[in-house]
Amino acid sequence: MLGPDILIAMDRDTGGSLRSLRMINQERLLSLLLTHGPMHRAGLARRADLSRTTVSTIITELMAHGLVVESDGDSGIHHDGRAREMLAVNPTAAAVTGMDFTFNAVWVHVSDLGRQEIASGGAPLDPALTPAGRIDIGITLLDRLLAQHGLDRGRVIGAGIGVPGPIDRATGVVGVSLPGQPWSHVHAAEEFGRRLGVPVFIENNTRLEAIAEAHWGAGSGVSNLFYFGLSSGIGSGLVLDGRVYRGAIGAAGELGHVSVNIDGPACPCGNRGCLVGYAGIPAVLAALRPALGDDVTIERVLAATAAGDRACLGVLADVGTVVGRVLANLCNLLNPERIVVGGELSRAGEALLSPIRDAVRRYALSLVRDVDVVPSALDLGARAGAVGGAALVLTETPSLAAALDRLATKEAT
Repeated sequence: MLGPDILIAMDRDTGGSLRSLRMINQERLLSLLLTHGPMHRAGLARRADLSRTTVSTIITELMAHGLVVESDGDSGIHHDGRAREMLAVNPTAAAVTGMDFTFNAVWVHVSDLGRQEIASGGAPLDPALTPAGRIDIGITLLDRLLAQHGLDRGRVIGAGIGVPGPIDRATGVVGVSLPGQPWSHVHAAEEFGRRLGVPVFIENNTRLEAIAEAHWGAGSGVSNLFYFGLSSGIGSGLVLDGRVYRGAIGAAGELGHVSVNIDGPACPCGNRGCLVGYAGIPAVLAALRPALGDDVTIERVLAATAAGDRACLGVLADVGTVVGRVLANLCNLLNPERIVVGGELSRAGEALLSPIRDAVRRYALSLVRDVDVVPSALDLGARAGAVGGAALVLTETPSLAAALDRLATKEAT
């Protein structure tokens, strides 16, 4: 016969296990509602692989804490107590933020739990500014945006931060892909977490653009997506089977440093003939200086392209061809359903996209050559990256239910 001490210990273990299981199931249901939007109880039970009784019990708890509300499935969420067919995360229960840092600017985006924008704004950065100075400006901008909408920073439950460069998934330290990057060797998640006091996700900023396009842009509804941005640099993001792919250490996506000519010019990364040396904005401007003058800018190139300038059309055709050859190899390897082209050069439209498509069709295997190649649908650069940062919080925050529950309990007292 078991003694009373053992029975008490077993009871405590059982209670702890049940509480842990309940929290796991709460996380699962909240994650499904955040990812898929309003759902019927039956559909929620089916996707979560839980009984309807279990789902009803957990949903009742979440509703009591103001974390889940009943909805008619439209964009408006109803709080009047009438029976509704659908369930949704209460969008006003908390807020999340995304920040995206380029070399000379930062953009901050704040959204509710329904992914609706609350506030958004940017600020310039001195390229020589230290990481600490960049963090100061980003957080000051966040606080200003929150204050404009009557929100306290305590309602923010997570932040997704985009910075240039690869992020080591094991250490959280920003790596070095090119010399002179301001975040190199910085544990950015730790620094931001110390200042904000919430879970922080640090991600390559082009990958955040990919996440934004996958959720709300040209990649919406696509499970296998490749996004790349053609700007001064060339970065990319992969979504495979609906999940962001980062690679073994977080360095996946350095498309700009794929070598397209082993005898080509040296690249600052240490390689030769990198794609960015043929298709980045500096390469485009250099190729067009003889025709457009030494003071040529990307804005002037885009305007001349729209007016049908033959030199611009020719250079962009060359860029599209070399990019398309690289993408053909990627299609052979990964077979994406759609390729989304972003970055400043994407504003050239069909002058760039048509040569890319032609090269993909010519050089990819017949099984994969009909991949969609489309322009990005969202704002370029840091604006899209900041939106992607907010989406990252909603899809990858550990213990999201616990964080929301703590906030709801704190406000109730």
